[in-house]
Amino acid sequence: MGSTFEILGLQPQFIQAVEAMGFTQPTPIQNHAIPAMLAGRDVIGQAQTGTGKTAAFMLPVLQMLQPGHKAIQALILAPTRELAKQVAEASLQLAGETQVRVLAVYGGQSYTIQKRALERGVDVVVGTPGRLLDLISQKVLDLSQVHHLVLDEADEMLEMGFIDDVEAILKEITQERQIALFSATLPEAIRSLAKRYLVDPQRISLSPERLTVDETEQRFCRVREENKFVALTRLLEVEPVTSALIFVRTKARAQDLADDLARAGFKAGSLHGDLNQARREQVLARFRDHSVTLLVATDVAARGLDIAGVSHVFNYDVPQDAEDYVHRIGRTGRAGEKGVAITLLTPRERSRQAQIQAYTRQPVNEFSVPTREEVQAKRDEVFISKLSTQLIAGMSQPERAMLERISEAGLKPAEITLAAIRLARAAEGKLADDVISEESREPRHIQLEERRNSRVRNDRMENHDRKSERSRNHSNPIPQYRGADREREVGMVRLWMNVGQTAGLRPSDVVGAIATEVGIPGRAIGEIDIRADYTLLDVAEQHVRRVLSESTGKYKMRGRPVRMRLAD
Repeated sequence: MGSTFEILGLQPQFIQAVEAMGFTQPTPIQNHAIPAMLAGRDVIGQAQTGTGKTAAFMLPVLQMLQPGHKAIQALILAPTRELAKQVAEASLQLAGETQVRVLAVYGGQSYTIQKRALERGVDVVVGTPGRLLDLISQKVLDLSQVHHLVLDEADEMLEMGFIDDVEAILKEITQERQIALFSATLPEAIRSLAKRYLVDPQRISLSPERLTVDETEQRFCRVREENKFVALTRLLEVEPVTSALIFVRTKARAQDLADDLARAGFKAGSLHGDLNQARREQVLARFRDHSVTLLVATDVAARGLDIAGVSHVFNYDVPQDAEDYVHRIGRTGRAGEKGVAITLLTPRERSRQAQIQAYTRQPVNEFSVPTREEVQAKRDEVFISKLSTQLIAGMSQPERAMLERISEAGLKPAEITLAAIRLARAAEGKLADDVISEESREPRHIQLEERRNSRVRNDRMENHDRKSERSRNHSNPIPQYRGADREREVGMVRLWMNVGQTAGLRPSDVVGAIATEVGIPGRAIGEIDIRADYTLLDVAEQHVRRVLSESTGKYKMRGRPVRMRLAD
């Protein structure tokens, strides 16, 4: 049996609070992080979402607070408003019967509400970098008494372009502080940040050679792009899905797929950047209470999303990189429960799947899309099971009277049964007759294109490795946003944007907005050169068409509709 919470050094009130939440044994990250933080050590914890890391940093922070101090003593930074809210809610539960006051601070909520709460006094603030900086600039958020700082999902904050904001906040905090940094991955920029701000940190790395959990069964099936929807609906009928996240590439695709699933009779909703905060919270609430069992989402919209009981994750579109894959499937197979991650793999995505397997070092087993006959057999099985359940329930008097009336009408039992089956199954819908092709070899022109793309990718990777080596030898390893006079990175395209310094634009605004609104990885955005009335930026060439098509005034930066074109 593993360690119990008692021997980690926690006080009785916190042990009672965590056990009231249903936990009797600490997770590995808790076993290592709690004693280290209680001893005052800085901590770097490499752990995925779902490993119990919130309790790992909040329990020691809560125990070290001085209630009634009338100043903010602890600050937790989170990349998204959803994660900020979840951490704040978990903190209140872990605080139990203590008088600790916790406030979540994030964009989309009224400044007035947050300011009033700060004026009344709070002990712990959990917030997103952008809103925290806004409140600091308005001089309503005083961090001078903060002695405990946690950076949660640091790699996500880097990906979303918040690293400059994080450093600005770090500079607002006293040097007499304890910092805990938690991240699923530790890219060079995060390691450099830790080196500059953390003092002799204890490093906690949970099975770094295994980035995905054993509880998650990973599978993939080959399918043509035009067959994806039929393949997905067949899987949803055959798999024991209780609650599923379905990941797609873009906002428009998320909404379209959710609409198509709803028309096909599935309880589906969508989560993407076009939803306002009220609508977003409504969708998440319906997903949590199972009014909606399928949630179609983009990577950006799902960041920080932590929902228990997700049985399946479907990669309708293969993610752009392996780290995104790890983040996606980490939302199932949680807290010891089994989960399933299924990827629909098209011929053009074959190389990406190989990169994912090489990165995770775990097998992803291939299987075939269920046939039409297998889906029908599953429907029959489900119907017979429901029928058996009804028979066990017995017969009421009105039902008995109805049977007598049917019998008096001269109908035979077999005829009655057939008619009842047809009526009961009328809502099932007709099965599509589509033949799903699973050819493992593509036409010759696609093979040639794949080989050409592979050579280009290899050339880019070599250039990237050389550039990374130069960066590591530089005195400041944090990526810098450079001007147009510097040499452009291979594989990047220069774009012109109509917003600049006069609008108060920052590099983090550019990365965060484009990643959120367009649905591409933050790392796909390169050098950013902000001029007075416009901005020049580099975007990876495979994303340029999407960035241009989405940047025609559909979203805003610093209050101005964004328009982009190829730079002159």
